[in-house]
This record gives sequence, C-alpha cells and structure tokens, in this order.
Amino acid sequence: MAQEIERKFLLSGDDWREHADTGQRMRQGYLVGAQRASIRVRVAGEQAWLNIKSATLGVERREYEYPIPLRDAEEMLAELCERPQIEKVRYEVPWAGHTWEVDVFEGDNAGLVVAEIELGDADEDFECPPWVGEEVSDDPRYYNVCLIHNPYSQWAAR
Repeated sequence: MAQEIERKFLLSGDDWREHADTGQRMRQGYLVGAQRASIRVRVAGEQAWLNIKSATLGVERREYEYPIPLRDAEEMLAELCERPQIEKVRYEVPWAGHTWEVDVFEGDNAGLVVAEIELGDADEDFECPPWVGEEVSDDPRYYNVCLIHNPYSQWAAR
C-alpha cells in the first residue's frame, strides 16, 4: 500500500531561489475529485502519470501513482479533466538532507507559492529553511484538487 507523508508550507520570501534547480513546468487536471479520493492526470516535460490520492486531511494520505503514455495524458487533459487545470512550475530545493518541492502556481492560482517536504514518517525530524513560513498541511484550500473549484485568486488576501 502506498502512503504519502507530506507537509506543506507557505513561503516567507524568495531566498529559496538561490538553492533551487531550474524548475519543471507541470500541468495537471482532475478526472474525479470526490469525497474519498481524487484521480489526477499530470504532465511534466515528456512524462505523464495517473495519480490516485485519498481525500483525507492532514500529512498522511494514501497515494498511488502510475506512469502513462504522454499522448494519453494530453488527450485526457484536453477532453476529460475538469477546468480550470492546475498550471505550475515545480522547483527542487535541497536543504539539510531533504529535498523541498516549491510550487509556483500560474493561471487562476497565480501568486500562490508553496513548499512541500515528503517524509518517511509523520514524526520525522527535519530542518525548516529560513524561507519557510506558516504550515498549511491541514488547510484544504491549499490542496491542488481544491484549487480547481476555489482558485487562489478568489480568496487570497489582497
């Protein structure tokens, strides 16, 4: 059984960019975003995946991910997925023995930037970089599946 343990944070500055890779543009859409699970199609560069994730709140969720042909993914995004879709650039940022993923959202979610860290255990110790701010792991507004129906541009403080 696949288990994802991930914590999500807002950022307190742009200093992360000094340590980041060049980034990977991603586009993802949801085939289903139901009470129990979401089913997502993601394209990053020339690779594509089908992802099934439990709809539980918190840092621990079940997650299953399968590579799929790029052509199939592009067709699903074009014809089957809900709108708007998630557009973002993901940067990997190494810090103190972990790799942080920083997502810079575009489109209807422009202005939103979050950092995620995947852990091996919910109680695992890790060092927060100085550019990491408030934790939002338990706030569903920041879940990608929720950003489709309630984009950041509609609720962000102006």
